[in-house]
Amino acid sequence: MSTATSVLLFLVALFLGIGGGWLIALGGSWYYLIAGIAFAAAAILVFRRRPGARLVYAGIILGTLGWALWEVGLDWWALGTRGGVVVLLGLWLLTPWAIGRRSGWDLGRGVLALAVLVSVGAAGASLLHDPHDMPGRLPSDPVTPAAAESPVPPGEWHHYGRTLHGQRYSPLDQINAENVDQLEVAWTYRTGDVKRPTDVTETTYQVTPLKVGDLLYLCTPHNLAIAVDAATGEERWRFDPQIPEEQDRQHQTCRGVSYHADPARARQACAARVFLPTADARLIALDAATGEVCPGFGENGTVNLWANMPNQKKGYYYSTSPPVVAAGLIIVGGSVNDNYAVEAPSGVIRAYDIDTGALVWNWDSGNPDRTTLLGPDETYTPNSPNSWSVFSADEELGLLYVPLGNRTPDQLGMNRSEAVERFSSSITALDLRTGQVRWVRQTVHHDLWDMDVPAQPVLLDITTANGEVPALVGPTKQGDIYVLDRRSGEPILPVEEVPAPGGAIEGDFTAPTQPVSALTFMPEPLREADMWGVSLFDQLACRIQFRSLRYEGRYTPPSLQGTIVYPGNFGTFNWGSVAVDPVRQVMFGMPTYLAFTSTLIPSSEIGPNQKVNTGEAGLNLNIGGEYGVIMGPFLSPLGLPCQAPPWGYVAGADLRTGEIAWRHRNGTIQDMAPVPVPLKLGVPGIGGPIITAGGVAFLAAAVDNYLRAYDLTTGEQLWQARLPAGGQATPMTYTVGDRQFVVQVAGGHGSIGTDAGDYVIAYTLPRS
Repeated sequence: MSTATSVLLFLVALFLGIGGGWLIALGGSWYYLIAGIAFAAAAILVFRRRPGARLVYAGIILGTLGWALWEVGLDWWALGTRGGVVVLLGLWLLTPWAIGRRSGWDLGRGVLALAVLVSVGAAGASLLHDPHDMPGRLPSDPVTPAAAESPVPPGEWHHYGRTLHGQRYSPLDQINAENVDQLEVAWTYRTGDVKRPTDVTETTYQVTPLKVGDLLYLCTPHNLAIAVDAATGEERWRFDPQIPEEQDRQHQTCRGVSYHADPARARQACAARVFLPTADARLIALDAATGEVCPGFGENGTVNLWANMPNQKKGYYYSTSPPVVAAGLIIVGGSVNDNYAVEAPSGVIRAYDIDTGALVWNWDSGNPDRTTLLGPDETYTPNSPNSWSVFSADEELGLLYVPLGNRTPDQLGMNRSEAVERFSSSITALDLRTGQVRWVRQTVHHDLWDMDVPAQPVLLDITTANGEVPALVGPTKQGDIYVLDRRSGEPILPVEEVPAPGGAIEGDFTAPTQPVSALTFMPEPLREADMWGVSLFDQLACRIQFRSLRYEGRYTPPSLQGTIVYPGNFGTFNWGSVAVDPVRQVMFGMPTYLAFTSTLIPSSEIGPNQKVNTGEAGLNLNIGGEYGVIMGPFLSPLGLPCQAPPWGYVAGADLRTGEIAWRHRNGTIQDMAPVPVPLKLGVPGIGGPIITAGGVAFLAAAVDNYLRAYDLTTGEQLWQARLPAGGQATPMTYTVGDRQFVVQVAGGHGSIGTDAGDYVIAYTLPRS
């Protein structure tokens, strides 16, 4: 038995010694090499059956504990994985047969036992302490007497964010912090639209239904439009636009439909319409009562979004987000495949007459001054920054607020025009009636990191020392929350320019400074000590990766060496945005922290017949560019994140002061780990929250299959319900009669691997 023990210790010594030497050569920690030498000494002593082996091993345990506490303090998930294997081997060495000498307790065994006890004690202390948790309270008193008057009735949900302001706030309060734990399933509806074996990787179910009258309106990943009874979940109608499969389509999803009713045409066919954007670049108008196509809109009920579009290739352009209905217009952007090819379609935004479908204006960020219509032989600017997310609008100010992305390829900034440099990764305000630019607020200069503005801007009025100001809250991938005067784009909470890393590849450049908002959830820069694994071994591999890649903090430029991008491409915030209570003037969000890596590959070195990436990881060809890029999450050899948890939180902030009041780990690894244990590490998520006047926030989104309710004031989790599939969609709430319902769609997300499904689930309180 001692031979087997010595061999095991020697193998550990060999791995730590070789890996530790490599890490030192890269400028990293000396611990692993020193530990490897100590393990080798212990292995030799065990092989010789010397009781001094236990004394040496006690030194390994205490040295590891001291090093771990110095690096991470009493942080259980970082501390335990550093010492887990070391302590387990120590327990084995305490047994009489480990060394082959069945003697009683001697000095070596006593010291080793003490070392194990000290380590277990430190682990126990760390379990009682979470250095990442930030307890606190948001102001609970109303700042304004009530929410501003809205054309949306309190019990309904007419737009993606409930109103054109995108607050994701409901004035309903029947469900509140005292009774939310009594919620039960009212009904479950299944759409029948499930992920197909031939679907692209990123086939996702991200829809937030609308509620108008007694119906819910929703769409599915393959663009079926469906109406169901809001009280029972019974299907009323469905429309299938017959979307052809297309392997070049990067995203197969539908985040929502849009609704418009014309009171002057009441009781006529198509007096109320549902507008469906499709994955083959159509905009279809349907009768909200029957699901029949409205022939008076566009050409036989359809507007062709390929019109005047350059670089027309199937699957390269489509709309994933619901258009905005405002000021008698339906306004639609589009998604352009990221990093497929330099010759991409345009990112043009177009406004159509809500009744006829006639084009009223078009705004092309590559040619921003011309908003008049193009001739039949003209095309929009190829590969201009696009807006794939959701717009918001202020009809009183006559402004449309557009979150803009970057031109493709994201990582290559050569040959960008002046207009691209101005509008890329910005929040841009357009005149609702003409499309002309009113103001621009750029959130990243010369974006080389896929830091699109991904989220719908949220509009509310904020009370300041100078009175009430019409404000815009703009969440970003890099974690900054911009709080701006929505009339001018000027900051309400300060924005400053800070130095940024340089050293772009030949032919490109980096911006010398980047903006940072006073309200920010940007993470602290990664350190080698932040590298993580379930054991010393995969943690060492991550440390070697960390030291081998280029990283100088946020905005480290892409490189041939390989660059760590943190926050990563999923972003701290994404299309789920944040939810805002306009009465208390506070926000609830789900900041996510997951580092990515990107490595540039000269196009000449990319072989033929390479598969185009259709998800968030792998080789992006960037056809026509000088470089392709291999990108994806920064993972260990075991497929786990290389950075230590938490990877996801819920957080609350005061929008008047910019203070983050509380922050808590969110979500478990139950549905992502080989063994379904609900360990609350704090996991990534993609989706959005809602807030109700009852003081409750609802959120699914995390990579475990749960819908949760939180106390808005403290962030305390009040309730959770198990979902049958991934809940990567934003919930909504409404009333039917005297009952409030909360609805969550559960269908999963292809790129993050959550369970696929086709569920729409409504919850309500039991009848008293």
